[in-house]
Amino acid sequence: MLKNAFKADTGVVITCRTSAMFKLIVIILSVLFTSCARPTHLGQQYLDGRFGKHVLHKVKKPKTDKPKDYAGFKEQLAQVQQSELGNAYEGLYTKVLAWHADGGVPENLPHYGITVEQIGGADRYGNVLITGYYSPVLTMSKQPTEKYMYPVHRKPDPEDADCDDKYPTRAEVYAGALQGKQLELGYSASLLDIFLMEVQGSGFVKFTDSDELVYFAYAGKNGHPYVSIGKVLIERNEIAKEDMSVQAIRAWAAQQDEATLMELLTQNSSYVFFALQEKHDVLGTAKIPLLAYGAVAADREYLPMGSVLLAEVPQIDETGNWTGEHILNLLTVLDTGGAIKGNHIDLYCGIGELAGAHAGYLKHYGRVWCLHADAGS
Repeated sequence: MLKNAFKADTGVVITCRTSAMFKLIVIILSVLFTSCARPTHLGQQYLDGRFGKHVLHKVKKPKTDKPKDYAGFKEQLAQVQQSELGNAYEGLYTKVLAWHADGGVPENLPHYGITVEQIGGADRYGNVLITGYYSPVLTMSKQPTEKYMYPVHRKPDPEDADCDDKYPTRAEVYAGALQGKQLELGYSASLLDIFLMEVQGSGFVKFTDSDELVYFAYAGKNGHPYVSIGKVLIERNEIAKEDMSVQAIRAWAAQQDEATLMELLTQNSSYVFFALQEKHDVLGTAKIPLLAYGAVAADREYLPMGSVLLAEVPQIDETGNWTGEHILNLLTVLDTGGAIKGNHIDLYCGIGELAGAHAGYLKHYGRVWCLHADAGS
């Protein structure tokens, strides 16, 4: 095929004397094209060779030279140790704390009876997608008004579900399927703010008649499939893939009328219900308080609740660009998410606007290792 194309385009017939040179050119071009196919602008690295198709891969020890910052690990782990997970993972936590106390040098993990599995990444070169989530703070009214008109709902009674244990779709909720059931917890001035709180899984609310913050905890879903509206906007050429972020979605939404925004949001038929929680602890799936930059959501098929991760977290600037650096963090898996599958972890970034800005921009790559207690030690 290549020889015929070369002859047709140039009128030159490849002879034995020129074929060696032609093969060399092909090899060089192949290397160049392969390099071009490996982007690095989001923190991708290609340091470990190519992994197999599985998510987790046993390695002797992490090979990393990134600067360490384990500052929040012990405080987050202390929350875990007070739970049932603390008993289930007592052996691992004891070993990790001993290693941590002695400096936490990654190559020394085997000396403390800790085995390691590396996440291969979707590209199978060890590049694990690291995104962020946070707890938003919304202003809401306890009663509907001309300004505060979009409701947040508690979960309906089980008898209100259909035969498949599903509740109304998002489109049906927006059309009024839950009206008259006394499920409203409050009303927001922004349909998008509520949607983004659903994506985060929980949030804080400041009611208009009080300065007190109330925590809206995750209470379940309607049972319908989750669809990323960011992906929909990319497919519709509304926002370029490289520009996608929560901030970009907000900027797009600000230019749309209510009907256009609602049409986009209904592409995601999944709908989240909330419950008022007296304590202000932000709880993940493991029902353990989450601390900023200490906890992650992950796919528990591969990373069960309570798992300890060593992760090269990409550092980004205030505009969402990778700074060229990774920082080695110790993180605990305490949450899950509908979009967090396989080679992907979601870093909890904290509460409020600044946390939201960082979480909204974080969609970068780093290497990640899961730590295990060596059963034979």
